[in-house]
Formats: sequence, C-alpha cells, structure tokens
Amino acid sequence: MHRVGIVGATGIVGQQFIVALDKHPWFQVAALAASERSAGKSYGEALRDPKTGAVRWYCDEPPPAWALAMPVVEAAKLDASSLGLVFSAVESDQARELEPVYAKTTPVISTASAFRYEEDVPIIIPGVNNAHAALLERQRRNRGWKGFITAQPNCTTIGMAITLKPLHERFGVTSVIMTSMQALSGAGRSPGVLGLDILDNVIPFISGEEEKVQKETLKILGGLRNGGIAPADIAVSCTCTRVNVREGHTETVFLSTAKPCDAFAAAKAMSEYDGGLHELELPSAPEHLIVVRDDPFRPQPRLDRDTEGGMATVVGRLRRDNVLPNGLKYVLLSHNTKMGAAKGAVLAAELLAKTGYL
Repeated sequence: MHRVGIVGATGIVGQQFIVALDKHPWFQVAALAASERSAGKSYGEALRDPKTGAVRWYCDEPPPAWALAMPVVEAAKLDASSLGLVFSAVESDQARELEPVYAKTTPVISTASAFRYEEDVPIIIPGVNNAHAALLERQRRNRGWKGFITAQPNCTTIGMAITLKPLHERFGVTSVIMTSMQALSGAGRSPGVLGLDILDNVIPFISGEEEKVQKETLKILGGLRNGGIAPADIAVSCTCTRVNVREGHTETVFLSTAKPCDAFAAAKAMSEYDGGLHELELPSAPEHLIVVRDDPFRPQPRLDRDTEGGMATVVGRLRRDNVLPNGLKYVLLSHNTKMGAAKGAVLAAELLAKTGYL
C-alpha cells in the first residue's frame, strides 16, 4: 500500500482526487494539504464557508467520512518525504514553487501545466505512451531528485490524443483539425459571472487552450529519442470553445492519414486498441480505452460521459472526409473531470506503481 498526499485538497480537483482514491486497493491517503487559510482545521471544517456555513463540496459523490476527519496541513509545510507519492491539484503558479520541493524526495503527479512542456517531464496517458515513463530516470539525474514530476495532460488534449494513437500507429496521421465544445466544469467555479456569460451562449475563445492542445498532442504521440521526446510529425490546428454543458468535452476531429484508411478500418483500430492496459490490470483502467458508437446521434455528454466510469473516450459519427487527402472525421466525448483530471492521474499513478517507478 502506497501512502499518498493530496495537495490542493479543498479545491475542485483535490476533491475529485479524494473520490478517486476512496477505498483504492493500492493507495492510502495519508496527508491532505491546502492553503494557509485551511491549515490546522479538519478537512470537514476547511470545506465549510465560515460566513454562511455552506459545505463547499462539488463532487456528485458525498465526501467520505475518513477524509472529513483528517487534519489539513499547509501545502508549503507538507513533509513529502513521509509519503510515497504526492498528487498535486494546485494552480500552475503554486505548482511551479511547490512541486520541485516535493520532488526532491517524492514522486509528484501534477494536474497543472507548470512543467508539462519541459524536456525531461513526460505527459503520460496510460495505454498511449507508457514508454515515456523512462524519461523520469533522466529527470532524476538531471535535477538530483529522488522523486520526479510527471504531468497529467490538459483535459481537452486527452480524448483527442487517445483516439489519434491507434490511427497514427496503423495509418500514420499527418494532419488534424479539431474544434472543441468544452464543459463548464473545465473552467472551475467562478460564482455568478461565468454562469451569466455562458447562459444562452457559446464562448468562442479559451485563453491558452489551443496552444496547449497542439503542443501536448505532439509530445504525447512523439517517440523517445536520445534521452528526450521527439514530437510527432503531425500538423495540428484547434479551435476551443466553451458551451453550456456541465461535464464532458465534445470535440469534432478532421484528419488525414499517410496510408489509406476507411471508416470501417478506423473503427476497428480504435475499438481493438488498449495499449497493453489489460495485461497490466490497473484498478482504474477502463475495459475499453475507446468505445465506438454506430448511432449517428451519439456521443452526447448526458448519455455518454460516464461510460466505463468516465474513463473511456466515446467516438461516434466516424466517416470519410472528402476534402482532406485520405480524410476521416468523427466526434469524440471525454469526461474532463474524470479521465481528464484526478481519476486519470490516479490511473497514471497505477501505471507507474505497476512498472516500478513508485
């Protein structure tokens, strides 16, 4: 059993970590850390608004009793050396300061973008780029750490990267054009203003999102070369929008392949792909990494986001595109707060535990 800590435990993603780790067979939550404001309180007390008494808990599942009773420590004073793993769910500016301190002694899995683009930091999606974990040994040597930092991808990147992997492996993806319709939960909780902005509306711009997706996709699908990752040779273009959906990112994908590939072959490649997850027997892994629907009205967020516990990417409307050379197009749905956040990070931790990095 690995003793783990959650940093940023009172925030939305921190709460998702608590749910994902409740009764986990491999990981035991031994520490909860948050801001100085929450430190010294029990977790239950830290969740309660001191003015209104409201409990600021945002997951559908109720908070487990063991978590409510745990003390909260200040993130800057967390003794990471007493833990086998730290899950970091803080914003990027805090992550930039805190995560290297923890990594001196202890592995860190981060949902922040702070270190995603550094050469010795892998962005691991189990079943897609397991081999990139080897980069962690180089990171330890380079930085003199006993631990390491590995990053969870952006929640918009993950579904597209998963669906591109089997197509790129078999047919060679040369270009991708994607438009996202992203759920409100991907923006966190901004009282009042965000709700009024999104009601009866589509927001056509998410700051920094398109650049993240384009850069991360190439890194995730790239190959290990000379101790680093050579980005995949794919042209990627994105438009990212915010829509009035609570959870589940929908994306339309148009792509070209080097080898001819029809819709039937693409569906077969996606449906059969598991990236070796079955043989690893990871507790949080879905039975199917990609689920392909033949109903032209699927996927839909309300109907499909919780497929296989929110860990499967659901694909539909897979068909030929007549504009792009060797063109295909499809719609995908990925659960942004499960596979795209804490539960996906827990799956990455399971992979690292099973392969000897923890």
